[in-house]
Amino acid sequence: MASFPRRYPSDLTDAQWAWIEPMVPVKPGGRPAIHPRRRIVEAILYLNRTGCSWRQLPHDFPPWDTVYWYFKRWNAEGTTDRIHDALRAATRDAAGRDPMASAGIVDAQSVKGADTVGAATRGFDAGKKTNGRKRQSNSQDLWIGVSRDQLLTS
Repeated sequence: MASFPRRYPSDLTDAQWAWIEPMVPVKPGGRPAIHPRRRIVEAILYLNRTGCSWRQLPHDFPPWDTVYWYFKRWNAEGTTDRIHDALRAATRDAAGRDPMASAGIVDAQSVKGADTVGAATRGFDAGKKTNGRKRQSNSQDLWIGVSRDQLLTS
């Protein structure tokens, strides 16, 4: 297992990569991959953590269009869902919880719009007669998000 120097907080440790590596498929057939799958996963985690656009991916990662191609492919194949589900199950199991959540809480808030924002884009919450938008959230008492910090070591 090749170890890379950790350049960003979103980069994986060797133990974290060992945990998810079996779930990340190898491209079948054709020529060998130019970029390691680990760096592609770390690039996706970097994008998730920073919220930058694909084209703003730092140059020490694989090219943005390569990372995007893998991201689209893994999403279409269900790879990202499988990783997330395994992460959720392991986290809940480590906390002594049933791996599958049985209940959640749904809540909504009204967020007032600024007076400087035009009414056409500001929105209107008719239930509370408030200028602004409604935002909904679904939560459990054990929250699972896809980020590097929640990847477990085995």
